[in-house]
Amino acid sequence: MEHLIEMLRAAGDSTRLRLLLLLVEAELTVSELTQIVGQSQPRVSRHLKLLCEAGLIERFKEGTWVFYRAADRGGAASLSRTLATLADAPNHDVLLGDSRQLADARAARSQEAAAYFKINAPNWERARSLHVPEADVESAIVRLLGTGKLDAVVDAGTGTGRILELLAPHIGRGVGVDVSPEMLAIARDRLAKIGATHCQVRLGDVFRLPLTNGAFDAVIFHQVLHYLDDPPAALREALRVLKSGGRILIADFAPHDLEFLRTEHAHRRLGFADREVQGWFQSVGLKPLSVEALAPSGDSQKLTVMVWLAEALDVAQRGKVEAA
Repeated sequence: MEHLIEMLRAAGDSTRLRLLLLLVEAELTVSELTQIVGQSQPRVSRHLKLLCEAGLIERFKEGTWVFYRAADRGGAASLSRTLATLADAPNHDVLLGDSRQLADARAARSQEAAAYFKINAPNWERARSLHVPEADVESAIVRLLGTGKLDAVVDAGTGTGRILELLAPHIGRGVGVDVSPEMLAIARDRLAKIGATHCQVRLGDVFRLPLTNGAFDAVIFHQVLHYLDDPPAALREALRVLKSGGRILIADFAPHDLEFLRTEHAHRRLGFADREVQGWFQSVGLKPLSVEALAPSGDSQKLTVMVWLAEALDVAQRGKVEAA
């Protein structure tokens, strides 16, 4: 009861309510919020501090920037959604103005992301052309994760956010993690365009996921492990955030000899053999479920993509594996 009263008090101010309604719709920085609501940065920051203390919004540091977003779980999320529904007044001038300003802020962010993508797209397209069609890989990912709706999923090394976009209709909540603010800008724009407000991205690396223990149903590594110097460590970290019985899906290259991927694209490993990946699963406490090889048809120059699926053992079983 005391927490509910605290949340209601925090939201019971016109400016704070405007900020909360904006943050239900999008992740925004202080400068973006300042421009939208037309108030000074110190004043907006004070309001945000009160909303954070009440648990209605969350604060995420990303390099030199700080993003804010409405809480997406628990009573705070329920209250925010209820307030957003009650405040949905199409003729309310202030809220209409906020919506227009939010659209402008998103458009500016989209233009910045598009400019970065245009500069780097040739390198990405060259790498994509080396293996089987991406649609085949994505189809396998969706099929292996199953037709039932997953409550919470992590896309580790999310890059442009394509996997979250792909899975958005099938999941209750998605979190993408990446070390590149530029990539996260592209991912945010991609998710905003499809209205995937239940998906978000965070700055962080796959060895130290900024996420709660045992909170997720699945962790996905899509074309990520070949960049890492210690893939098993990334799997152990993924296991930390998985629920018992949660799953890890890996999509990566089979062994190949394209050395230019090391020098031009920073690939540390030139693919992985099935035996190696199965060894990782055994060492960290994962039960293998399936493996598929997506080989190119009629083109021996293209790379084979492997898709592995494994399940997290319960704590007691993991202990036996570690002891062995």
